[in-house]
Amino acid sequence: MRPALLLLAAACASAPRPQPERSRLGPLLLEAIRFPTVEGNEQARLDQQQWLLRTAQSLGLTARDAGPVTEIELPGPAGAPVLGLVVHGDVQPVDEKQWTVPPFAGIERDGVVYGRGAADDKGPLVQALLAMHAIRDLPRRHTVRLLVGSDEESGSTDMKTYLASHEPPTYSLVLDSAFPVVVGEKAWDGLAVLPADMAPGAGKPWIIEEIDAGLAPSIVPDRARLTLRWREGAPAWEDLEQRIRARSPAPGTRLEIARRGPLLDLVVQGRAAHAGVNVEGGRNALVSLARLVAGELPDCAMADLVAFAAHAGGDLKGAALGLDGVAEPGWDGWTVNVATLKKEPRLGDKLALVINLRRPPPLTGPQSREQLYAEVRKFSPRLVPGEIYFRDEPLVFDSSAKIVRRLMDAYARATGERPSPVVSGGGTYAKRIPNAIAFGMWFPGKPYPGHDSDEKIEVADLQRGLDVLVETLRDLAGGPPLQDPFRP
Repeated sequence: MRPALLLLAAACASAPRPQPERSRLGPLLLEAIRFPTVEGNEQARLDQQQWLLRTAQSLGLTARDAGPVTEIELPGPAGAPVLGLVVHGDVQPVDEKQWTVPPFAGIERDGVVYGRGAADDKGPLVQALLAMHAIRDLPRRHTVRLLVGSDEESGSTDMKTYLASHEPPTYSLVLDSAFPVVVGEKAWDGLAVLPADMAPGAGKPWIIEEIDAGLAPSIVPDRARLTLRWREGAPAWEDLEQRIRARSPAPGTRLEIARRGPLLDLVVQGRAAHAGVNVEGGRNALVSLARLVAGELPDCAMADLVAFAAHAGGDLKGAALGLDGVAEPGWDGWTVNVATLKKEPRLGDKLALVINLRRPPPLTGPQSREQLYAEVRKFSPRLVPGEIYFRDEPLVFDSSAKIVRRLMDAYARATGERPSPVVSGGGTYAKRIPNAIAFGMWFPGKPYPGHDSDEKIEVADLQRGLDVLVETLRDLAGGPPLQDPFRP
């Protein structure tokens, strides 16, 4: 560490910390986790919103029900510009069988909080509430307004609805990514691949009965199941079992085989991870299963679909799909997650393989779709490409912009460290709200646990992130308004 940063770190270590707020982080986060705010659970959303209104009031903050968004405010002088903090209160779905702790119980053990949303994004929600409380007696030249969205994980229509009747903040920090500040967000693409028909095919004494793999596009699949049915007569699975067991599952995955009369279940267990931020930390059960059954399925379109899953999952950067090298410098290429293979509600419950891609410049959404569709058609005429989503574009900021420099400086004062700005594969509300940029709350050098089974966050990281946010609010909310904050 450079001498200047050593002095800075020493100064930060002796600076007063928001101790009362630090002690409340864990208990408040446990409360928030206990609302199972997955897509479709409207009662949980409403219950959490009422909890937010009560909690904000208890912290001396102003709170308002703004429909799909909850507004929580620390007022500044009359007519002051508004500094926004933006988080989401909804979470990714869970497969409880893959967890070792109940995902919505809210459990703290040995200084670690476990539960869906602990990192993404209820931890930052609680940090924002307590940071606003910590600066309530400091002089302010801004109003600080926290916006809590409710469907970021399943469409982000909440912010569009909110902005139709509410003015956005003057500028906003989106607390749903990485420190020290995110200067680029890749685009979110969703490719569907469907079999042209469901004919059982020929060439094997068994047929494909059912395929079910993965939870959601943004999660590396941690479980994949393929069920085969013996066509006629007494089943004789021994030779097939022996051949499949002789193959090695992908590292970090394991194979389970079970017979059920005429049925044979092939199940691979892997490890979930965030598809945009920590795909390399996952262990893709679907790709592993597809490789294990290569050459063992009847000659049919469904077999081609399974084979395409193995093909597309050949690497995490899209080389198998012709995407290697199709990226501007500094973006670390594409990120590819072979995510689900099951009946897809967005496609009329048809069987579909869904691949989530995080796209860097220069390709646009339509260009990406055209290239990927061509790859599917080239692989097999029995496969049909389809669209889940190709309407997103990368978000880019100037690394020398005023707000970037201020955020970097605040982070350095609070931590004694000055890492470089980052590019992220995780999309945030910064794409949905004018004049917004992602800032934290995950620290560099640690695998991101959002979307994982047994999602967790260390209380020490919650406290450290709170310190960074308090210092940032002290600086930005207490300082003069930024003119052209997104320009140098």
